[in-house]
Amino acid sequence: MSVDAVGGVWRYAMDLAAGLARVGHRFTFVGFGPEPSAAQRDEAEQIGPLLWRDAPLDWITDDEAQLDRIPELLRDIVGSDGIDLVHLNLPSQAAGLMLDVPVLVVSHSCVVTWFAGVRGTPVPPDWDWQFRRNRDGMMAADAVIAPSQSHAQMLRQSYGEIDGLEVVLNGSDLEVEPVGKEHVVFAAGRWWDDGKNGALLDAAAAETHWPVVMAGTQSGPNGQYLALHNVEALGHVPYSEIAGRVARAAVVASPSRYEPFGLAPLEAARAEAALVLADIPTYRELWDDAALFAAPDDARGFAAEINRLADDDDLRADYAARAKARSGRYTIGAQVAAMNEVYGRLLRPSEARGA
Repeated sequence: MSVDAVGGVWRYAMDLAAGLARVGHRFTFVGFGPEPSAAQRDEAEQIGPLLWRDAPLDWITDDEAQLDRIPELLRDIVGSDGIDLVHLNLPSQAAGLMLDVPVLVVSHSCVVTWFAGVRGTPVPPDWDWQFRRNRDGMMAADAVIAPSQSHAQMLRQSYGEIDGLEVVLNGSDLEVEPVGKEHVVFAAGRWWDDGKNGALLDAAAAETHWPVVMAGTQSGPNGQYLALHNVEALGHVPYSEIAGRVARAAVVASPSRYEPFGLAPLEAARAEAALVLADIPTYRELWDDAALFAAPDDARGFAAEINRLADDDDLRADYAARAKARSGRYTIGAQVAAMNEVYGRLLRPSEARGA
């Protein structure tokens, strides 16, 4: 399974692999991009070997040629480690990959759908290769997984019809000890990413009745930076601290313009926080009637929905209960069962799969 140490793929990979290990699968992880922390290495190696290779992530590099070495690096690992199935968490990593074992790719997000969702435009001409690499990788794969119906639809709209595309919803089994809720609004994300829309929440915080706390990096890998003025900005903090903050926050907000799934609202819902979410297709699909929504370009509207919850104990308790109940649909157990079925289908002999 390919991993990176930069975004949400790490959490997805660790939780899913740990669950699949419990039903008999064994994993070798191969990482690309910036090096993981010591804590990340330790976490991965509790599940299986972690090999880090010198090649970038497609959304970090401007030099397509640097990706050309990935197929050979993967072939060497598959040949030497007795791998039966390759699970790639960036579709572009499958472009040009020829193996004797089945290949599954997961589109957690991509530059092409990011531009469609955040800018409302195709990728700039000098990034046309992003479209081609991702399309080639999905065409080469034996299965293509999206984490929501909304993201699957974005993939079809951006790339055309994709053979083997199916949806396996993400999950979380975050266990939260009951604690007293604090009158605070919490949010977590990579705030340098315009898709996370942190500037809107910062603007909304100027009008909220409760303080807003934002955890996550403000500086991106390509020089991006988001200044925050009206919130308590924590910067990068360990996952354990984020989990603790989520457990204590009475309200959790996500203003994202673009989310293929969104683990932050799910973890907050499991912690019985009331949710205020951007009104985008993914969040409507997953959380309709279990959260309050505001347009992702309306800071005043976002503040108004936060204040509705802050000012009404009964309403806040109602939406916290709704979110908790809805989160029961999105568990690691359900995700593992669905992915185990996909793995099993791919691992059957090709004749049985109809290949």
